[in-house]
Amino acid sequence: MATLLYRLGRGSFHHRWLVLATWMVVLTGLGIGAATLSGPSTTSLRIPGTEAQRASDSLSTQFPAAAGGSGIIVLAAPAGETVTDARGQAAIAAVAAEAHRLPDVAAVLDPAQTGQVSRDGTIAVTQVQFTKAVDQLAAGTKDAFNAIGATAQQQGFTVSHGGDIARGQPAVGSTEGIGVLVATLVLVITFGSLVAAGMTVLTALIGVGAGIAGLFTLSGVVSFNTATPVLALMLGLAVGIDYSLFITSRHRHNLLGGMEPDEAAGRAVGTAGTAVVFAGATVIIALVGLSVAGIEFIATMGLAAAATVLVAVLVALTLSPALLAFAGRRVLPRKLRDPDAARTALDAEGSPRLWGHRWAELVTHHRAVVLVIGVLGLGVLSVPALSMQTSLPDAGHSPAHTTARMAYDLVTKGFGEGSNGPLVVVVDATSPATLSANTATVTKQLAATPGVLMVTPPTVSPSGTTALLKVVPSTGPSDPKTTDLVHTIRREVAGTSSAVVSVTGLTAIGIDASQKLNDALPIYLLLIIGLSFVLLMLMFRSVLVPLKATLGFLLTIGTTFGIVVAVFQWGWLSAAIGIARPGPVTSFTPIMMIGILFGLAMDYEVFLVSRMREEYVHGASAREATVSGFSHGARVVTAAAAIMISIFTAFVFSEDSTIKSMGFGLAIGVAVDAFVVRMTLVPAVMSLLADRAWWLPHWLARLLPDLDIEGKRLRTGGQE
Repeated sequence: MATLLYRLGRGSFHHRWLVLATWMVVLTGLGIGAATLSGPSTTSLRIPGTEAQRASDSLSTQFPAAAGGSGIIVLAAPAGETVTDARGQAAIAAVAAEAHRLPDVAAVLDPAQTGQVSRDGTIAVTQVQFTKAVDQLAAGTKDAFNAIGATAQQQGFTVSHGGDIARGQPAVGSTEGIGVLVATLVLVITFGSLVAAGMTVLTALIGVGAGIAGLFTLSGVVSFNTATPVLALMLGLAVGIDYSLFITSRHRHNLLGGMEPDEAAGRAVGTAGTAVVFAGATVIIALVGLSVAGIEFIATMGLAAAATVLVAVLVALTLSPALLAFAGRRVLPRKLRDPDAARTALDAEGSPRLWGHRWAELVTHHRAVVLVIGVLGLGVLSVPALSMQTSLPDAGHSPAHTTARMAYDLVTKGFGEGSNGPLVVVVDATSPATLSANTATVTKQLAATPGVLMVTPPTVSPSGTTALLKVVPSTGPSDPKTTDLVHTIRREVAGTSSAVVSVTGLTAIGIDASQKLNDALPIYLLLIIGLSFVLLMLMFRSVLVPLKATLGFLLTIGTTFGIVVAVFQWGWLSAAIGIARPGPVTSFTPIMMIGILFGLAMDYEVFLVSRMREEYVHGASAREATVSGFSHGARVVTAAAAIMISIFTAFVFSEDSTIKSMGFGLAIGVAVDAFVVRMTLVPAVMSLLADRAWWLPHWLARLLPDLDIEGKRLRTGGQE
């Protein structure tokens, strides 16, 4: 592999104009495709194979008029007035008239008819039902919906808009740009060269631009969740910069060693590029493996992010050496462009005076103490993860200034928090006669169930064989007690009826999604760990190194989940990062973070241990290889981790709770994995294992191909 990548690197170096032009054509073509072929993102959630989804599909057939999206308009009267007096009724009528004028409206339900007037008469809720799903509505329709009630507001009424149509979409803003600027500053400090820093960032931006443009081009035929582009951008930027950084860093090292620029670039891609390929492969495996959850939007998010990472790897392997050809020796600081000064700097690179060398010596000398303190410390931080609760985000976790959150709070004030996420109980019978009897029994049982605030009268389908009951819980959509209530209804109410009784609605779908994701976690972990174990065993030709890498990752993920739970669920320091309201972790955040962090953790493992392996293969003792490999790789891994952290931290400032928690969790996970697990515990373990770290049974050694990731053939002239 090293030889093939060496040839690719030299070829890209010598044909730099062709490589650059090719990527510009690809970027331009995909940009045009994104502008002309892209389709709308989706906020809909389908969880195949669950009771809630089956019942929802049945309702779409039995009640076609209610199959589209919906929204609510909440009207609160001024102090001293009510919505039932003359002014209030006029305001409600005006709001309903505005709603009727919207395109694709199926029905506008008066608050008096639906019973959605608060007991004190100060709050009323008008429901608007559309003929199309929210994702299929024109953008102008959504804007017009959110503008309804402007006249009532001028008259002193409070008007807020909620429901599916009022949900915002996560957007890319200036904070992501700040993350890129911080990453650039880290690169300038690392390289001491604006040219090298700028070239590295440019490579990553071209890669992520191509990846995101391709994603939007495909969105015309493939439905993507609204968070998918943000996740792809987040990950594409981070790995794109890191992969280019790793190759550029090795190229500079080769230049300092006296190589000609084309040979330096070829060797950089042949050695560091091999690590990039394996690191990228682990990330891709982890992201593609998300498909095992059996949930479409999770699978598409993973595949989209994996495709972006694949583009980042291809760009790093081809465009990086091409840009290095344009840069020449300017990738070095000005004072090191002289060959004599370069050799002096190279001789000093492994000097005991450097912090990386000193840290490696300290850790390997006190390896037992380091391991005990490190493992115990991370174990303590992992404790909160044992109480992690998950749910889908609702409007109650939106920022206080958003109209969806204001509507949520008004509904809570007027009708109880459970009214923001009512359950839909569906009764299916074989005939109208049996439906009537069963519906009456089910209604009585539901009303007597603890945790049920109200049960609305049944709505019967045109066929007369299906009835719909709206059940209002006494607790909010993301409250664990609501989850318990759903299970109680399914067990104690549905189980005693001769008709088919199902629970659905957005709240129930969210509960089923969380359960399905939680059930998929162990399978997912086994899959990605197993595949990556094989990949790392191929790379390092060792059994214990992949095992150590896997155990280290488990410490990383436990600590990350523990801190996320403490901040987002328990509310510790939540105000400092702008959490609107502490609550359960978003249900798909754990599996997404496991996938992404596993890939990134293996990045650092590969970056550090591949250099240790390289030193060991070329004659160094086990401890010398550990110290020397760490000394050479520490600066690059530190820079890579700092870049990752800065990129992910930028997304913490997003108003979307899911993106915020994802960015926070990934930033914490990278910090823990890079600086504690990989740069502290790994050298301690490698020192403790000594030569045993590279043990591989003879029978297995004969079966595994020798991929030559250390570039041994390159040093002996095997590239010819």
